[in-house]
Amino acid sequence: MSRIKELFVRKNQNILNVYFTAGYPALNDTMQVMKALQDADSDMIELGMPYSDPLADGPVIQSSSTKALANGMTIHKLFDQLKNFRKEIRLPVLLMGYMNPILQYGFENFCRDAAAVGVDGLILPDLPVFEFENEFAYLIRKYNLDFIFLVTPETSETRIRKLDQQSSGFLYAVSSSSTTGKNATLNDQENYFNKLKSMGLKNPVLIGFGIKDKYSFSKACSFANGAIIGTAFIKILENASTHEIPGRTMAFINSLK
Repeated sequence: MSRIKELFVRKNQNILNVYFTAGYPALNDTMQVMKALQDADSDMIELGMPYSDPLADGPVIQSSSTKALANGMTIHKLFDQLKNFRKEIRLPVLLMGYMNPILQYGFENFCRDAAAVGVDGLILPDLPVFEFENEFAYLIRKYNLDFIFLVTPETSETRIRKLDQQSSGFLYAVSSSSTTGKNATLNDQENYFNKLKSMGLKNPVLIGFGIKDKYSFSKACSFANGAIIGTAFIKILENASTHEIPGRTMAFINSLK
């Protein structure tokens, strides 16, 4: 059983998955942020691989990607940073990113190296389900990585069921058809969230996009197994020195509970 599946068996509600961009605020802060999130009792870490054209990301995460790239972050550098992270980090860790740099790295090489360092799963928003099924799924499964698909309020029930069947770990329910960082109108999406809840899906559901504080996190958790926070945490890290990261992270995570 993967670490992600074990998490949902052990704690099925109020799961907090926190996103941040690798190599931000400084190139070598990746492990410091991961340790800070674990010490603050986050449940899961979603580690963003910076990319120059991140279609699903809003301006705050785009800016953090630009800064991380300017800092010198690459996939090779990230795997170097993660080489021994399992000596310290017990939480499930996902890599979130886009296909172009992964294809340049080599898709099987990427899956192999991710698994070798101890990564648990992948979120690749621009990998279509058809290509996933026909070209990439066998490699992801070969290296025992979970793969998480995204659904939106506009996704048909038939497609939701297909994406649920292809996903493992959990299903990522986008709160609105926009980019990250937008204010989530969770109350306006009650029908959508209740539909997901009533469908008897194989996977647990986490809600993301626009979750930013105690109210929106609690609201999302009332509809699903938990929520994903990214933009609000990136803002907390902005301009933080390395020694400020633990305190800022602890205060932010505590504010959600």
